[in-house]
Amino acid sequence: MKCAPSLPNRVKEFERKQLVERIDRDGATVGVRIPDRVEVQGEEVELRDFVFEIKRRDTIPPGERDRVERAKRNLRRERLERRELIKAGEVSFEEGERIADAVVGIERALEALESLGSASIEREAEAQEAADTKRWMSFLKQALGQEDATRGGL
Repeated sequence: MKCAPSLPNRVKEFERKQLVERIDRDGATVGVRIPDRVEVQGEEVELRDFVFEIKRRDTIPPGERDRVERAKRNLRRERLERRELIKAGEVSFEEGERIADAVVGIERALEALESLGSASIEREAEAQEAADTKRWMSFLKQALGQEDATRGGL
């Protein structure tokens, strides 16, 4: 029985699996730099500048939230499409490596953007706790009298 010749420039099965595993591996983004530019849904995006512009702010202003959420959706979609391109095996190994690098870079950018929500939630919780403490101390000073609270009568 004759083996079918492999198509030129197509990624081999073991190479394809290796590339997909690289993308899916936990910690794949450790030490990875966010790409300067990337094409997302047919549009060239200055990804690194966008992520750092957003991360510089303490909180995301309401007008920017939609823009950030839209960017995250588009990045997720782009990441999935590129992963599927590798998984289908329709590219050469070299092209697959470039795509995998881009996918990991996109994943890194997504992690940075996703961390904004948790950081702002933590800051909001800390601010709420500080405000609660301040109100409680104010209440105690009134209830015990200014003199008792300042002497450490608690």
